Amino acid sequence: MSTLALKYRPRLLSDLVGQEGSVKALANALKRAKESGRIHQAYLFAGVRGTGKTSTARILARALNCAEGPTATPCGVCDPCRAAEQPDSSLDIVEIDAASRASVADARALREQVQTRPAFCRYRIYIIDEVHMLSTEAFNALLKVIEEPPPHAIFVLATTELQDVPDTIKSRVQIFPFRLIPVGLIEGRLRHVCEHEGVEVEAGSLRLVAEAGQGSMRDALTILDRVIAAGDGKVLEEAVREQLGIVSAHLVQGVLSALVIGDTAALVEACRELNEQGADWATFWRELVLAFRDRLEAEARAARGPQDLLRWARMLNLLLSRERDLRDSSLPRVVVELALLTAAQLPHLAPLDALVSGAYGAGAPPRPSSPPAGPPPVPSRAPQAAPAPEGPRRPAPAPTSTPAASFPARPAPASVPSPARAQAPVPAGAPAPPQLRVACSEALRQVPGLRALGTAPQMATDLRWEPPVLHFRFPGNVRQTLQDLEREKTNPHVLAALAAVLPGLRELEISFEGGSAGETQGDRPEDRLRREPAFQELLRLSGGEVLEIRRES
Repeated sequence: MSTLALKYRPRLLSDLVGQEGSVKALANALKRAKESGRIHQAYLFAGVRGTGKTSTARILARALNCAEGPTATPCGVCDPCRAAEQPDSSLDIVEIDAASRASVADARALREQVQTRPAFCRYRIYIIDEVHMLSTEAFNALLKVIEEPPPHAIFVLATTELQDVPDTIKSRVQIFPFRLIPVGLIEGRLRHVCEHEGVEVEAGSLRLVAEAGQGSMRDALTILDRVIAAGDGKVLEEAVREQLGIVSAHLVQGVLSALVIGDTAALVEACRELNEQGADWATFWRELVLAFRDRLEAEARAARGPQDLLRWARMLNLLLSRERDLRDSSLPRVVVELALLTAAQLPHLAPLDALVSGAYGAGAPPRPSSPPAGPPPVPSRAPQAAPAPEGPRRPAPAPTSTPAASFPARPAPASVPSPARAQAPVPAGAPAPPQLRVACSEALRQVPGLRALGTAPQMATDLRWEPPVLHFRFPGNVRQTLQDLEREKTNPHVLAALAAVLPGLRELEISFEGGSAGETQGDRPEDRLRREPAFQELLRLSGGEVLEIRRES
């Protein structure tokens, strides 16, 4: 019993699916050969596996040797046509596997064999499959005979690696590209096969088989054969997913919906379920990316605003950027969970221009309407600070015209500790230095990713709390060690952690012995930007942080 791939192998040029360009060119060449009696004698069919290269070579052999030929529609009943159905039993159709006969001796033997005239047919057809496997010496041995073959010899070369074929060979043959077959055409062919086989098909199942073929008709038919066997003569979607290791569409759509609303608990639960099912993480990732792509297309067709489309595009770009990490990692579940949790936060970021202009103030609904489950939001404003003592102070950032309470609630970043879990607030005034050092150290250690900053208060020669500013003074020889503290001093997560024990804190001032803060930092443009009140207010409103500063030349 033959497989479906062999049973439904194309036997006419019109049977080929998805190769209209090559089919039309070959049909016209056969028509001209019929009229003029001349035809090109060397062809090169190049394309990925399963797209019809060898089948087309056999069809060409039938078309050239048919009693009514050369013709694009061989009769199929004459002796040459019947002989072409089984090339192994025909003396005039010689199929050579270059992968196993790649030596120069094989090429020389073929060059001598070419001089023999056909036994029964009009032409002797030489089909050399996987021709790129021939050695350089073998190619050189064939070069002359391909350029000037005997009148009765036709060469048809087939390869999946066109770039490995020498240019000297390419210049002497007509090259016909065989491209990936579109999914829709593969699905239609599979439906035709199922109707002829009397196989019951469940809606949507053939689409999955066609996509799994990845542009190869032969691969798709081979998969269909396996699915029919698994489904006891039926093509069921569940059987297709089980055979191919494809995650259920319901679970993929559930992950998509959880990403949209930022439901991190649902995402973690979905990953647990996938792990229990033994799902292939790479296959699941591919299905999720395709679902995202379909959703992005739907949003674009619905003429959504640029900010909405940008959110979807950023999420899709994040998923695509993690694909290589997923393939290379020995812990794919961790890669998937990290990427999903990160992507879940992207839709909740307010547009930068809207924050600056106050468009996300009163009356502007948050996006999306359902905030994700997670830790309680960070208070939009620190408690009021005690009045600062008389003396020169840096002016506090000017309040915006839009009240801070009108901004949409956002989930607290994981790096910001909740005040309820932090140390007891340190009273304003002049607390004892040991108490202040311990409180600040404990607060900074609660900032994940920046826990090393917890040692900074212990290194300070002078630590003073003068609301709303916390002053650090360090020895001059430790500045290199404290680069992180300098860089993160305006980080809203760091400020929020310290504000949990120092109510009213708005700013950190860092200086080193041997120079004031202004002398050591004020000369750098990036430091001036960090100290800009409007920039600090923007960081506070957006909940963001400065990751990198680049200078434009």
